[in-house]
Amino acid sequence: MATDPVCGMQVNEAESKLVSERSGRRYYFCSTTCKIQFEKPERELKSLKTALQISWPLTAVVAVLTYIISLAYGNYLMFVLASIIQFYAGQRFYAGIIDAIKNRSANMDTLIAIGTSAAWLYSTAVTFAPGAFASGGVYFDTSTIIISLILTGTYLQRLAEARASSAVSALMALQPKVVHTIVLGKIVDRPIEQIRAGDLLLVKTGEKIPTDSVVVYGSSSVDESMITGESMPITKRAGDSVIGGTMNATGPLRIKAAKVGEDTALSQIIKIVEDAASSKVPIQKLADKISSYFVPLVVFIGIVSSLAWYLIGGVGLNFATLIFVSVLIIACPCALGIATPAALLVASGRAAREGILVKSGESLQRASMVDVVVLDKTGTLTKGKPEVTDIISVSGDSTRKILRFAAIAETNSEHVIGKAIIEKASKDKIRFEFPKKFTYKQGSGVIALDRAGRKITVGNRDLFGKGQLEHLEKEAQKMELQGKTVLIVGVGKEVIGIIALADVLKEDSRRAIAALKSMGKEIWLITGDNERVANAIAMQLGIKNVMAHTKPKDKMRKISELQKQGKRVAMIGDGVNDAPALTRADIGIAIGAGTEVAIQAGGIILVRNRVYDAVVALELGKMTMSKIKQNLFWAFGYNIILIPVAAGALIPIFTTSVYNFLPLLAALAMAFSSVTVVANSLLLARAK
Repeated sequence: MATDPVCGMQVNEAESKLVSERSGRRYYFCSTTCKIQFEKPERELKSLKTALQISWPLTAVVAVLTYIISLAYGNYLMFVLASIIQFYAGQRFYAGIIDAIKNRSANMDTLIAIGTSAAWLYSTAVTFAPGAFASGGVYFDTSTIIISLILTGTYLQRLAEARASSAVSALMALQPKVVHTIVLGKIVDRPIEQIRAGDLLLVKTGEKIPTDSVVVYGSSSVDESMITGESMPITKRAGDSVIGGTMNATGPLRIKAAKVGEDTALSQIIKIVEDAASSKVPIQKLADKISSYFVPLVVFIGIVSSLAWYLIGGVGLNFATLIFVSVLIIACPCALGIATPAALLVASGRAAREGILVKSGESLQRASMVDVVVLDKTGTLTKGKPEVTDIISVSGDSTRKILRFAAIAETNSEHVIGKAIIEKASKDKIRFEFPKKFTYKQGSGVIALDRAGRKITVGNRDLFGKGQLEHLEKEAQKMELQGKTVLIVGVGKEVIGIIALADVLKEDSRRAIAALKSMGKEIWLITGDNERVANAIAMQLGIKNVMAHTKPKDKMRKISELQKQGKRVAMIGDGVNDAPALTRADIGIAIGAGTEVAIQAGGIILVRNRVYDAVVALELGKMTMSKIKQNLFWAFGYNIILIPVAAGALIPIFTTSVYNFLPLLAALAMAFSSVTVVANSLLLARAK
């Protein structure tokens, strides 16, 4: 049995004629509505919007005619208006009940279709044959309000889904559309689709690598953080491999295309995101679960009670019919229709005030059940860029003097490390000038001459002789063991100090990890960065479970492994390399300052770039699900009490005259239930 990727219902592949293909994969659907939603979500959204634009104004008129204005032919006018809503705006519910019958199950559509149809049918009969019924009351307002409320909730859900569906498009945008090819010594620009394995390509400074390739000439620093998670740019020289979609930072490169099209790393990530998203089976909504038992039971009670009173009680056909209709009307899910949307609406508003965007109710539901939290490092727990952490003098010079010389040398540098030094010097209000001469040594550092003609060297060990470094090697190694990048600063032939840089923790990372631990969550740090850096960060935060040097597939594989153990996993990340893991996890939480891909792939977005907000999102999800369950209790509570009354339990006491006030009792009970549900949901706005 296949699973409908939209609603999650089981579909028999052999019998289903509703099939769609995407990226070489076949999908099966239980209904035309689901197929349209999958293939043309914008069409489904437009259809819902049109239905709402018609249903709510007409519903308002019906409500006015029912409760405020009494017209001589008011019932006939309400019949016309309610019929438009019932059979135009509500047509999807009839399609849903047909799907439910085919799949031998009962869902919300079943309850809505039966309840509203009962109200409409009975009201229509009373309108055109008022003398045939003991009670002349109509229920057009009931059917119209229910349909309009349910359609509103569905529209909001589809709107969120439409916004969340662009993860793959964001991934595609990483690949440049036009590529500089080298043909017979000349540069020819071609579309990316025309590139073949073996083609020679030119990638200028600041451009993206078009496809997985091998460097044949030149050297440059390449920022691979969006693919690998490596926080520092990687130096690439002739013979090194480069990944399509990564950024060439500091120098032009000539490369030979090695993999193109679907074989590239970026295309593989796109495929992983698509597969992970489509294989996710939606959690069955609690309302549907209850409805699957509640609906058949209500219909059974209605039939049995009406037949029993007709055949045994001798109440007559009119009252027997009224008993059946009364049972279905009282069972009609007015409060049930707003039980979930009301809680989600309040929770979403509360989340937005906290800087958290929730894409769907399902995201909150999944957040409420998390056992394990998996975190990326770069840009999630750390700031995602190097900062100066230590300045150590080895010559007696002040740290400000060492930083000033380093800033002079790095003034013309475009490397992220050079920018970090300039930023630190500016922050400390150190004045420095442009050098007279500047030379960039790819992969090693910089050499410059200041205005006084002094030679300044800033870089790694390659720029210095062994004799110059003996007295500082121990200190340098100590810094490197802490996961820091060490730069040596020399003036003339003398080494004057060490500058250490690292991708430092965000201000709220420690607080977030401590909170997750207090909630009893199992915590994993999984990063594409090296083991030394990963372990240093984990040690600072007290995280015991660490995986380093991971690729996108590795992150996703670990999450799948945890899920097979029966654990529900939340993934928190911000990079392209996190997108597959964000979609594979039970709930993906994306950092708002991260890449567009991660944001689109996540079910929850932390706008303020604070990892602690993930703790708030998980707690809010738990509180919201608690409110929804309470709301469902109130939504069904009055049904459970009044269904026996509608079935004739009070006839022996009050005779059939009970049906003279039963419609009013039903309306009051429905109103009380709805008010209770809304008031209970509003408590979320004040929750701590």
